[in-house]
Amino acid sequence: MIGKNHIVAFTLDDQRYGLNLSSVERIVRAVEITPLPAAPCVILGVINVEGRIMPVLNTRKWLGLPERDIELQDVFIIVSANGHSAALVADEVKPVVEVPVNQMTDSQEIVSSSGSVERIAKSDDGLIMVLTAEKALPGEAFGELDSVLSAT
Repeated sequence: MIGKNHIVAFTLDDQRYGLNLSSVERIVRAVEITPLPAAPCVILGVINVEGRIMPVLNTRKWLGLPERDIELQDVFIIVSANGHSAALVADEVKPVVEVPVNQMTDSQEIVSSSGSVERIAKSDDGLIMVLTAEKALPGEAFGELDSVLSAT
């Protein structure tokens, strides 16, 4: 039996991205973001998710996409990695996709410096750029964010 990866697929400007299901806590509707002065440029601000104050990552800036204002129909994907949680902004979340291991390619095999894309998954609907939550939530960025939060 071939192993399968469970990918939470989402879109940004009609491009499909994904995250491993194991790194996704939940998906919530977009809410108002409270700006955080002196936060790292990739952090839009913070939100309150059931009593937890959580940073919101500017997914578009992180991936080098054109920025736009958050819209009412957007969603936040709550992810955990490196002992931290954060919300990633997405245009839309698709159903979880099961991708056989043999239908996934390590991005390093295609482009030596693939940045945030860890793997490329082939699905019935096309390709999914699979991101790694660990790169989205690097420990050093949270060290800087923690010092901003404690100073505020």
